[in-house]
Parts: sequence; structure tokens; C-alpha cells
Amino acid sequence: MTRKTITYTTTNSYETLNKIGPKTKNVWIVFHGLGYLSRYFLNHFKELEADENYIIAPQAPSKYYLKNEFKHVGASWLTKEDTKQETQNVMTYINAIMKEETLPKNCKLIIFGFSQGVSIAARWVANYQIPCNKLVFYAGGIPNELTPSDFLFLSDTETEIIGIIGDSDEYLTEERVKSETEKMNSLFRRKAKQITFNGGHEIKKEIINSLVW
Repeated sequence: MTRKTITYTTTNSYETLNKIGPKTKNVWIVFHGLGYLSRYFLNHFKELEADENYIIAPQAPSKYYLKNEFKHVGASWLTKEDTKQETQNVMTYINAIMKEETLPKNCKLIIFGFSQGVSIAARWVANYQIPCNKLVFYAGGIPNELTPSDFLFLSDTETEIIGIIGDSDEYLTEERVKSETEKMNSLFRRKAKQITFNGGHEIKKEIINSLVW
């Protein structure tokens, strides 16, 4: 067999919540986890003050039926197959969103990844040196290929790095939590703040609300 690759143009959607106006303080770029669609993921952010928060939710490109009922659809960002190429495709898509959106320069930028979305948020910030005010890793793992040098550009900024996990998250063993904590301390030179809440692999709205100024 001979493996070949081609380049072609594709189209993907994304969702936004609220509108940018004179009272907008915060712009969020939020990356959902495995099995989500972006429009449902935005439900976690509906309690934020609408006038002050504008939320952009990119959509993972690979959609599939959840369970085996062929009723509900979810999506995945990446798999172990062709990860490098698929990552580049996703990065190109996110950059296209940012080019499409006209974001005020005076607003705070919060980049938020949940579960599988953590890997996308981390790669995007690192690969394109995205300046932001808060970088939030919620219940997910940072890709192993990233190194401290990838985030050096944040060392001279006031970016707040936050790691969030539930104390009974079924996907995070004690060993995994320890390794991810050590990774964050290494990548961000112990600049990262760790938050642990009572709960599992879930998003707590009170924690979302606490992230705004």
C-alpha cells in the first residue's frame, strides 16, 4: 500500500455566546471535551454576566454518534492517528476563527480547556505564543511534547495559569494527578495555581464564575 496526502479546503462551524459591546470586559476562548458539541458546551457559561463576557466555543471537527444509539452526536479533537497532521488542521481552524472575530484590545482574554480541550488550548497557546490574561486547564492533560521553552513568552506577562481538578475525577488517578502537577510546575516555573473541588469529571459553574474579574 502507498499512503498519500492531499490539501483541500474544508468548512467548520463555531459557536458564540453573548455579544461584544461597550461593557464587555472578558473574552473567552473555550475548548470543549471529548463527546461535546460546542453549542451545548456553552451552557456552562450562561450564568456569566452577559454584558461583560463574550464566549467563543470552537467545534472539534470529528463528529460521531455517542454510545450506539445513533441519536446524540459528540465530537473529538484528536486521536492517536495522524496526530501531528490533525493538530495542524485544528490550529489552522482556530486561527481562522480568530481572524474572523474582531476582538477589542482592551478586554481580558481567558483561554479555557476542559478535558480533551486542555491539549488543544495548550498547543495553540504554545505554538502561536498567544498572549492571554488567564490560561485555564480544567480536568485534562497537557501534551507531553510541550516544554518550558514553549511558554517562556508568558514569563514576562501577568498571565495567571490555573489547573482545576475534581477530587473524585474518575479519569484522574492519584499518580496521574501527581504527574500533571509536576508537569505544570515545570512548564510554568511553579507559576501555576492549583484548584481542587469536591466532585468528578464535571464543570462546576461556581468555579467558572470565580474566574472572572
